[in-house]
Amino acid sequence: MSDDKMPEATGPLSISIPEPPTRPGDAPDFSYIEVPKAGAVDCPPVDTKPEVMRDLAYSIVRVLSRKGEAVGPWAEFLGDDLNDESLLRGLKDMMKTRVFDARMLTAQRQGKTSFYTQCLGEEAIATGFQRMMRKGDMNFPTYRQQGLLIAGGCSMFDMICQIYSNEKDNLDGHQLPCLYSFKDHGFFSISGNLGTQYVQAVGWAMASAISGDDKIASAWIGDGSTAETDFHSGMLFASVYQPPVVLNIVNNQWAISSFNGLAGGRNAPFAARAHGYGFPSLRVDGNDYLAVLAASKWATERARRNLGPTLIEWVTYRVAAHSTSDDPSAYRPKEESDAWPLGDPLERLKLHLIKKGAWSEERHTQAMAEIESEVIAVQKEAEKYGTLNRGKGPDPEKMFEGVYKEMPDHLVRQRLEFEA
Repeated sequence: MSDDKMPEATGPLSISIPEPPTRPGDAPDFSYIEVPKAGAVDCPPVDTKPEVMRDLAYSIVRVLSRKGEAVGPWAEFLGDDLNDESLLRGLKDMMKTRVFDARMLTAQRQGKTSFYTQCLGEEAIATGFQRMMRKGDMNFPTYRQQGLLIAGGCSMFDMICQIYSNEKDNLDGHQLPCLYSFKDHGFFSISGNLGTQYVQAVGWAMASAISGDDKIASAWIGDGSTAETDFHSGMLFASVYQPPVVLNIVNNQWAISSFNGLAGGRNAPFAARAHGYGFPSLRVDGNDYLAVLAASKWATERARRNLGPTLIEWVTYRVAAHSTSDDPSAYRPKEESDAWPLGDPLERLKLHLIKKGAWSEERHTQAMAEIESEVIAVQKEAEKYGTLNRGKGPDPEKMFEGVYKEMPDHLVRQRLEFEA
């Protein structure tokens, strides 16, 4: 044994309370994000062992350069998915999602609905990921993945009716506005208590495998909700049973008014959490539509080939308020979104397509006007069936339906009283 003595304590113990780098009134500071050059990160074969690609959790997969060029091994991995038709569809999916968001925000301000959450600045993630999902696969989303539905061809009319809780609401008023549920579009019912979707997605994927099906699942969570115990339960079951699931973390830097350091995001990248569970992870530029496509293709292919789960951290920024109930100017600099180093996903893909000669500013302006007209027309049609402040809502008797397989006695009595 060594004769060296342990140093004596010099004072009381303490804890560390993370503080965001800036507050309202300060200059924005994103120096904590190291952005590698586009094309600099390796793209390993899909069947690579997790232990030899741990470095992918610490860099950021990027494809689009600042000049709008698609470069590097992840661009090569995309292959035919880099064709102009596919990318133009992706651009229009993002444009439609942004216009839809803006119209619904205005509708909330007009009292037509009580609540709405935008995905402004994050459109590439959900719309790009959905392109790699197939019919019958199931997403377990949060309230900021409306792009999954729009890119998947879901009816905006049905989405708006659910937001308005009108007589055409497919959920008959059982859910908060924008907490959608569309089984036919692979969109599992959203839970306001975030984190639950991780264990649900892993369980669904396990059931798919046990039943001999070929469908995969994906789970969605924000950076703040990774602090929930459900996140770690889902990670553990994914590690043990190796189901066909992709586990997504949308790191948009803020969980309501709490910066991501309070969820441990400044100690290590969120993607690195997969290391302790023994499966691979990627850290990806969430504002680069091509990087989103490539990473989504890589992870979903792993799942379909029975290679187990993959964790993806999408590095992005929540430009808008957390919801219509939030005022971000109370906790972050007003200019922070302008300083975000990864830019605007729509502008970046637009630049790439213009660079290829497949698009132009004039065509972009025309397409935006056409999309705005389309969304406005659908919105007006939905409003014929009511909004929060006028018209007919769901049949009140339906509040008793669709909750229990067999209605409990106390609800049977309440329903009889209601009908009387």
